Amino acid sequence: MNINHLNDIAKEIHQINKDKGFYDEERNIGELLALIHSEVSEALEADRNNNYDLRKPDCFQAELTDIIIRTLDLAAYIKETKRMDIDQMIRHKMATNRNRPYKHNKNY
Repeated sequence: MNINHLNDIAKEIHQINKDKGFYDEERNIGELLALIHSEVSEALEADRNNNYDLRKPDCFQAELTDIIIRTLDLAAYIKETKRMDIDQMIRHKMATNRNRPYKHNKNY
């Protein structure tokens, strides 16, 4: 699995958002997390409505993509201010998860 380009994709997403004015005023982490959460809720609604029609802009697949875009935008924003490397963090978490017990020793 090649995940070496997530930092580049995140940087591009973040630059597009800056160019479109979404960072003209200072943003905060809570606000950006809430926007990710709103996309998760929209994905849930699309699934509840069995909306998997790719011709519709609010289909499940589009909402799932929005979650990833907003998450990578946040990662790039954090990288600018707090030195985050999303490629490195994903590799680290994948390695951690590979070594965890079945269901992390939980029922679900």
